[in-house]
Amino acid sequence: MPSRRAAIDCVRFTLMGGPVAETVDEDRLVELYAYPAGMRGPVVRGNAIASVDGGATTDGTSGGLGGPGDRAVFGVLRELADVIVVGAGTARAENYGGAQMSAAQRGRRRHRGQSEIPPIALVTRSGNLGRDLAVLTDSEVPPLVLTCTDAAPGARQRLGGGAEVVDASGTDPAQVDLAVALLRLGERGLNRVLTEGGPSLLGSFVTAGLLDEMCLTTAPLLVGGGAVRVAVGAAEVLTPMHRAHLLSDDDGYLYGHYRRAR
Repeated sequence: MPSRRAAIDCVRFTLMGGPVAETVDEDRLVELYAYPAGMRGPVVRGNAIASVDGGATTDGTSGGLGGPGDRAVFGVLRELADVIVVGAGTARAENYGGAQMSAAQRGRRRHRGQSEIPPIALVTRSGNLGRDLAVLTDSEVPPLVLTCTDAAPGARQRLGGGAEVVDASGTDPAQVDLAVALLRLGERGLNRVLTEGGPSLLGSFVTAGLLDEMCLTTAPLLVGGGAVRVAVGAAEVLTPMHRAHLLSDDDGYLYGHYRRAR
């Protein structure tokens, strides 16, 4: 992953929707994506990329859809987050390592009262994670493992000090309850929540009514085939959203930021 500065310097973002198009620099990009002021609890923000025809992956991963602008927004969203929540399956498929921050990003995070590096929080019902997983071996800070009551003891034994295993069950000890998971993160001061999916986890947040914001990059590509959507699940939940902003770049990508209507 390139540094945020390197990515932003090679992209020209334009803010759309106003009477005059506005060119967006680095500071303005951070301002546009800032979490709401005066937060009193968790704010869950999703980030995903999709093709024009709605595909979220090519050859099973999202990497083939992205470009420099998407990587720049990706870096900004990570910098602003207290914690990055990812499904264990996505961490395996995308070969997730820990978050990386430049010296300037670390300084801005300290100024906001955040830790220098946001931890990755892996969501896994089974708790069955190999110790060779990149997020465990290539990370400055140990990840969190959000798992269920039944799986937590075994996960602690397997992972040792390589991760903090958190019991995130509600009334069912065999399931992860996302509302409980957010409560456990909040107890650790991690309320600016960024989830990068995958589609099943993002769909679970939607179904549970817990997704507050969605940042969606639309890539100027057609995928066809059986590509999965950015959010999938057993139930459809119609959630009204309103647009916070819409950006474009010279490569034809669109960057929508949506907030749940209150």
